[in-house]
Parts: sequence; C-alpha cells; structure tokens
Amino acid sequence: MSLCLSIVRRWPKRNIKRYGVIQMLTLTDQDFQRLYIYIKQNYGIDLSKKKQLIVSRLSHTLAAQGFSDFKAYVDEILSGRDTDMVTAMLNKLTTNYTYFLREEAHFKYFQDIVLPDLERKHARDKSLSIWSAGCSSGQEPYTISMFLLEYFGSKASQWDTRILATDISNKILDEAIHAVYPEESMEPLPPAWKKKYFVKAGGGKCTVSPALKKNVIFRPFNLMDPINFKRKFDLIFCRNVMIYFDQDTKDALVRRFYNATVPGGHLFIGHSEGLTKATCPYEYIQPAIYKKTAR
Repeated sequence: MSLCLSIVRRWPKRNIKRYGVIQMLTLTDQDFQRLYIYIKQNYGIDLSKKKQLIVSRLSHTLAAQGFSDFKAYVDEILSGRDTDMVTAMLNKLTTNYTYFLREEAHFKYFQDIVLPDLERKHARDKSLSIWSAGCSSGQEPYTISMFLLEYFGSKASQWDTRILATDISNKILDEAIHAVYPEESMEPLPPAWKKKYFVKAGGGKCTVSPALKKNVIFRPFNLMDPINFKRKFDLIFCRNVMIYFDQDTKDALVRRFYNATVPGGHLFIGHSEGLTKATCPYEYIQPAIYKKTAR
C-alpha cells in the first residue's frame, strides 16, 4: 500500500471533503456484476468491461454522499428509491464532451441535401419533424436549429421547425434549457452566427438567443423505451450515444428508429459509431448517414 493511500484511509471524512483527497473505494466482482447488469437491463449501456472506469468516476460521488463502500451504494441504486441518484450515476459514467457544430460534415449534408428535400416534401403543411435523441447539454439541437433558421431565413416564421430534443437525464436537460456555454465551445461557428444567436452572459460564457431557445422542445426519454411519438420523423440525430451499447441493444434501437422514421427520412449517427450491414434496415448513404428507402 502506498504511504499516500494509507494516510488518506486514516483521515476523517471532514478532512477528505475539506482538502479534496479522494479515497478509491473497492468494488467487488459481485457488486460490479450487480451494477453493470442493472444498467444494461434498464438503460442499454454496456459497462461490463469498465470496472476501473466505474471505480474512478464514482468514488468521489460515494464519498460525497456518505457511502463507505460500493455494496451499500449498489443496494441503494438497485432499490430504485432515488431516481435522481440513478441519473447522477449515469451522468458520471457516460460523460461525453460536446460542442457546437460537432461533426461538421453532417451539417453540410443536412443543409445541402436534406433541407431542400424537406422543403419540397412539406411545401403544404410547412411542418418538419426532427429529433435529437441523446441531446446531452443542448449543443446539438441548438446547432440544428441555427441551420434551420438560416436556411428558411425570412420564411422561417411560416414554418414549424421546432426540434424535439431528449435525454435520459433531467439534470443535463436542465443545463440544456438554461443554455449557458463557455465561449470556446462556440469556436467552430461562423462569427455572424455567434453574434446573431448568442448573448454574453459574463465570465467567458454565453447563452442562446430567445429565438433559438423557443425552437427546441426538451423532454426526458429513455432510448430503451418504446418510441411512440405522435409523428414519425423526417430526421433523427443519435450521435455518439450508441458507443455505450452492445450490438444487440444497438440493433434493437436502430430498428425502433427505423419504424419511427418516415419513408425517405434519415438517421445520423456518430462518426465513431457504425451499424452492421447485415442487420441495419436503413440504406447506407455515406459515413454515419443512413436513409429509410422510400417505397
């Protein structure tokens, strides 16, 4: 045992909290198995090979919440009594850095191919149906919204371009609704868009404009649940979410997406992800872009 760890183990909890010293708690194989099976069955996230990640990311949380070991914490998680504790755990284990205009090739295809097609298809009803699934802290749906408002320009008020944005975590949705971001996360955006769609919030941060905020509808949703929205979607963004799923879970989710997509509609996934050709019902268009063939 290292001297440093030995000292930490003898420190009172108040000193650990005061000085920010973190004790790495032991996670037994039994408790690890109980936890990753629960997460897999309820949320589709496969952490069966992520024991060390669980320990490193949750040890501070356990200490802050007064747990002395993982067994008591896993017992509480599996009881289902505290949903906030569960979502906080998922946030810790699936943290994914995001920013505006991420994977820019998607937005070029969206602007050049998808939007002209949707404008033609919806010339009468002037209503689009776009879903940002696993929207995290909101950068993706707000980026989509900027492209929509720029594309339709002076005609935007005649169209219903509101985007559905969902995530499993109410906490991360609160951040998305609050919509305050560090200026560096906006770096990829054109300067004119930063001026048009953002307001300085002080401390090197900005918030999105009211026009952008009202164009996104945020809702909690677990992607393991049936997809029963009133309308099918012209376009589904689900990017850098399925990296946490095993193949069977991913295949099942893609089938649900497919059934929730209109003929001729698209699915965008992350460039670090891939769909199995043999099981994917969508037509492959280009890396990370798929289409439901119109019949």
